[in-house]
Formats: sequence, C-alpha cells, structure tokens
Amino acid sequence: MGQSVTRFDYDDSKAIRSDRARAPLAVAIFADQPFLRAELAEDVTAAGLRVVRSHTLGALLDDPEDRGVDDLVLVDCPVVDAAELAALSRLDMLAARGGAQVVVSTSLDSLEAVFGCLDQSQPDILVAPSRADRMIALGRGLARRGKRVRELDDEDRLTLLRLTEQVSEIARTLARLSGEGDADGSGATVEDKVSAFRFDGAEAGGARDRDNGRLARATRPPLPDPRLIRRIARQRQLRARFFQGDLFADPAWDMLLDLTAARAEHARVSVTSLCIASGVPPTTALRWIAQMTDAGLFRRVEDDTDRRRAFIALTDRAADAMARYFAEIGASAPMV
Repeated sequence: MGQSVTRFDYDDSKAIRSDRARAPLAVAIFADQPFLRAELAEDVTAAGLRVVRSHTLGALLDDPEDRGVDDLVLVDCPVVDAAELAALSRLDMLAARGGAQVVVSTSLDSLEAVFGCLDQSQPDILVAPSRADRMIALGRGLARRGKRVRELDDEDRLTLLRLTEQVSEIARTLARLSGEGDADGSGATVEDKVSAFRFDGAEAGGARDRDNGRLARATRPPLPDPRLIRRIARQRQLRARFFQGDLFADPAWDMLLDLTAARAEHARVSVTSLCIASGVPPTTALRWIAQMTDAGLFRRVEDDTDRRRAFIALTDRAADAMARYFAEIGASAPMV
C-alpha cells in the first residue's frame, strides 16, 4: 500500500510539472496608449500566450518588484525620463534573475539611454516598431523560452531563419580567417566549434598548440588605414543613389566595416551611430547587433564616465579576422 501511495504522489507531481510546462507563457504589457495596449494584447493572444496584466508605464514605476512572475514583459517608452530609466534598470535586473524575456519599444532619440540601462537580460529593443517588428520580437522571445512560434507568418519566420543562418555563416567564415581550423589539435572543424549563435572563443586570445604550448596562430596583421575602410563604406552607400537600397542591403558587413575603422581610429561607436552605419532601419539593425553579439563578433563596452551609455566594439577575434581579410585582398584593393 505504501508503495502505491508513493507511486501516486510521484505521478501526481509529474503531471503537475507537465501541466505547468504546457501552460501558456505569462505576458505583462506596459504602455501609455490604450490602443497600443489593446493591439499588443491581441497579438499576444494570437501567439497562444496569456496576458496577465496590461497597464500604463506608471504601473511599472510604482510596482517593479514582482516582475519575476512574468515570462515576457512588453514595454513601450518612446520618451524616457530618469524615473523610467531607473524602472527599466530594475526590470532588467529582475528579468535577468528570473529568466524573463523583455521587449522594449522606444524612439531613436531615446535609444542610447534605453540601451545603456538594459545590460543584463538580453532584451529585444525596437525603435519605432511596426506590428510585424513586434511579432518577430515575440517570436524571438518564444524561441528563447523554448516555445514554438505559432502565429508568425511565413515571411516573418523566414526573416528569423535567414538572420540566424547569415550570422552563423559570418561567424564560421571569420573563424576560418582568424586561423581557428584544427589549431587546438582536437580534430574538430570550425563548424563543430562555432554554434549557430556563437563565434567560438571570441575573447580567448588565441588557440594554443596542445603539444608544446606555443601560439599556433601567426601574428595578426595590422588593421588597414581607416581611410580605406571609410572609402569602401562610402562606395557601398553610393549605390543607393542609383539602385534601390534594399537590393544591396548587407547590415552585418556594413557594421563590421564601421567597427573596424573605429578600432583603427581608436574611436568608440555608439549604438545609434552603428544603426545608422548599417543602412537598415534601427529595429532591424538592433536585431543584427544582438545576433552578432550572441555570435561573439561584437561586444558591449560600458562608458566608465556615464553608466547610462554603452558602446559597441569588435571582439578581438573578429578584429583579427578583419585584419586578415584586408591583408588577403591587399590594402589598396578597392573592394566593396
């Protein structure tokens, strides 16, 4: 009898855990405009999730301490003041601690401040987003939470897939250029060591020969003259004067060029500046920045003099690969 009771308790607890795992994700919405709250709630419901609260931004300011009960938090703050930035920082900390996914919509004018205060939870930041942009962010949130995206249309699913595949291919290519190969003696290929979202060993400082401890990689060539890189970037932008801009859109490469030039100039690049350099809408650029950061190509650099600001820079390994790329094509080659 005791055994049967024990088995019943075990099966019952297992069923409870299974029910919880199948339960729709809980979503909180904070936006001042009533029509936007209604639209967000509609999209959340269409994605198979449940809205557990929908309030103005004031509620986020007044009651920030229980965000941990939410799985996804959607915030719209086109204009931010000091109190709202403080609330976003608290939300960021609590979301990182509790594993919640945060999606924040803002304006280009407020982007630097919002980006600067969200540094822990890996949020999705959208700039003046369309409804489709928000749905893609919901899809990314679902994917990160291990749920299946139910209501994204085929075009949006394809956008997410292409983004992931393109960043992965860039990471693999740069890994080859930086001399990763089989330098660690493990027999693993670059493709084995570079995951879909990670440029392996981004800050490791170089692969070492396992037999003798010597650096297996050759000395990094110097970065080219930044004036050359800027000229290439201008040549790329010039095409938009004669052809439709989307025809040649390549935000990843344009941002790599901009950050490479900045590194050679010993200059810092703000997230707004990098968005402009990408040649695509800010929300799209931010999505690329997040993916390139996940892939180990970009890194976030805090401003020591102003904690409300942060900059974007190349990782050492990405800089190494860019230097090798320019050395390969020749510093004077007018490549675009």
